[in-house]
Amino acid sequence: LQKILIFLHVTTCVVVGKTLMILFPNAMKRYILKQGEKSRMNENPKFSYENWGPTFFSFKYLLFVLKVKWKRLEDEAYEGHPAPNTPVVTFNGEVRHLLDFVQDNRPLILNFGSCT
Repeated sequence: LQKILIFLHVTTCVVVGKTLMILFPNAMKRYILKQGEKSRMNENPKFSYENWGPTFFSFKYLLFVLKVKWKRLEDEAYEGHPAPNTPVVTFNGEVRHLLDFVQDNRPLILNFGSCT
């Protein structure tokens, strides 16, 4: 049921967004650029609006957002309960799960950093 609701919500947003891009291209360009500022995409000089802006509200965009949102349904964590065994990708491109890296009774430390 949750997947169906997410599908309906995301599909509606994509259809409305695509329609607005067709009817009001300049206003939607400003909106998308503002979203790019929030995510700091605009700070990368190699990224121009022409590279990523038109991909918003495309079919690939729809599939990507659905995949991410459906995956997040499986990754809910609750205080006092075991952590989810989230899939991760190694540097070799191999898909493993987070708890595969636990050794004996040693704590597992996650370090999040930047790739830039």
